[in-house]
Amino acid sequence: MTARDALAFVRRHGVVLVSAQGPVPSLVEAIAREPVRGSWWSHPKGRLIFAVLGEVTDSPDILVCRLVGNKVTLVHKRLWPALVRAAKRFPARQLAQVHQEHTPSGRHINRVIAFPKWAPAQCVRKSKQMSEDAALDALGAWARSPDRKRERSR
Repeated sequence: MTARDALAFVRRHGVVLVSAQGPVPSLVEAIAREPVRGSWWSHPKGRLIFAVLGEVTDSPDILVCRLVGNKVTLVHKRLWPALVRAAKRFPARQLAQVHQEHTPSGRHINRVIAFPKWAPAQCVRKSKQMSEDAALDALGAWARSPDRKRERSR
């Protein structure tokens, strides 16, 4: 799978997990074309996975956050208005944008941009034109699941 294919995968599904198991598809498993048990770093396609994930997470069309189950989640920009509209249903920390940066020393650090600072003005305007039900429908069944209610209360 190329980075272009991976971006199309995220766009098609709207919300995907990077590598965790959950109620939405896993991009790592899509890239590997098979279930990945344990760390994807040790998978035979680990280098490909690393390269593709890097390009996808650097895309301006992708929000990297911890939306689904507090796991690293990718949300395509077509769903950002729905996410903004449904924001009150999620803990703020799950809506924060996370961007990994490489320091000159080679370390990786996470930069976090709190919600709604990352949301473009056009996205916020579009969010006001939809109902909360329409937003939740756009995000998918996982957004309404009973497990989500327990997750919010933590």
